[in-house]
Amino acid sequence: MENPDKAREDLQEILNQREYQVYYEDNRNFLQIWWDNIKAWFRDLLSEWLSGMEPSNAFADTLLVILIGAIILLTLFVLFLVIRSIQRRRALQEHQPFQSLNEMEWSVESHLKEVEKQQHAGNYSLATRHQFLAVLLYFHEQKWLKAHVWKTNWDYFAELKRYDKERAEAFYELARIFDEVFYGKRTIKQKEFEMYREKAMKGLRDSNEIGIQES
Repeated sequence: MENPDKAREDLQEILNQREYQVYYEDNRNFLQIWWDNIKAWFRDLLSEWLSGMEPSNAFADTLLVILIGAIILLTLFVLFLVIRSIQRRRALQEHQPFQSLNEMEWSVESHLKEVEKQQHAGNYSLATRHQFLAVLLYFHEQKWLKAHVWKTNWDYFAELKRYDKERAEAFYELARIFDEVFYGKRTIKQKEFEMYREKAMKGLRDSNEIGIQES
């Protein structure tokens, strides 16, 4: 009978050959290995959560994919909110709408009279400015925000948002156009100004209460 040690050595030598070893090699790439490790970790975690029950591989893998998808969607939503906040802050810029204490001492009615004066003269940029300041002062009188010379429109928007989100959104649009026209030197035409004034007057509870009729 052939020497068993010699037979064992011959068998081991055969098994060490390339065509046999290839079946034992891990041909997965880095991502495949990482994903398999994640799935194995998650299955173990599920087993602990389910009090020792052994969830099926298909169930664990499906649940893992759903959780990862939810995390990705949540992350994208948060990024969207952050980007929108940055864009809005840039849109409102860092300018103070009141350039002096004297402008704050004007009444809402005085600003609205100036609106009509500048509108009739065709000075729509100045009319836009006084219309916006009238709204801002009216909000101040209603205690929806506190007007100060040093505050920017972004400050007012953030302050108003804490009080009334819907009103804050309407204010944001008025403030954005105001910044573009007065600080960005964008030309505003008669029709656009009339639309702006109509939206602004809606920000005032009732224009008749302050003695001004819309023209």
